[in-house]
Amino acid sequence: MFNSNDMSLFLTALSFATEKHRAQRRKDCQATPYINHPIEVAETLWHIGKVRDIVTLVSALLHDTLEDTQTTPEEIQNLFGTDVLCVVQEVSDDKNLPKQVRKRKQIETAAHKSTRAQELKLADKICNVHDITRAPPKNWSLERRTEYIDWAEQVIAGVRGVNPSLESHFDTIAAEARHTLTHPTG
Repeated sequence: MFNSNDMSLFLTALSFATEKHRAQRRKDCQATPYINHPIEVAETLWHIGKVRDIVTLVSALLHDTLEDTQTTPEEIQNLFGTDVLCVVQEVSDDKNLPKQVRKRKQIETAAHKSTRAQELKLADKICNVHDITRAPPKNWSLERRTEYIDWAEQVIAGVRGVNPSLESHFDTIAAEARHTLTHPTG
C-alpha cells in the first residue's frame, strides 16, 4: 500500500516529466504528446507487471528525461533521490555514442541491470513494440519496424526471469506486431 509520501513522490515525478517533455512529440503521424509514453510505461508496470515499488514507478515516469531532455542527474537526485536516479541512469542511453552502438549496448547489458531497471526496460519495450503497429513513426518502412521488433526481442532475452507477467505480455505484443506487419489490412 502506498503512503502519502509515495503518492506525493509519484505526482511530483508526473509533473516534472510533463514539464520536461512539454514541447516533445512522439514520431507518429498524429505527433502524440511525448508524455503519454512514460505514463503508458508506468501503467504497464502497474497493471500488467503488478509492480508496486514506488522507485520503479517513479523511474518509469522519468525514464527518458536524462536521455531526451535537458534534465541533469542532479535534478533527479535532489527531487527523487539516489535510488530513482540510479534506475533512470541504468535505462538511459549515452547519446554521445552512435545509434548502432547504443542499440548493441542495450542487448549486451540488459542481463546485468537491476531488477527495477529490467522491469522498466520490459515495460518500455512493450509500449514501443505496441506503438510500432498502432501508431508507427512516420516514414518507418515495414522492414524498419520488423528490425525494431527483432532488436527489442534481443534486449528482452537478457531480462527473462525478472517478471513473468511482463515477459508474457511482451511475447504477445511482439507476436501480434509481427502478425500485423506480415498481414497488413486495408
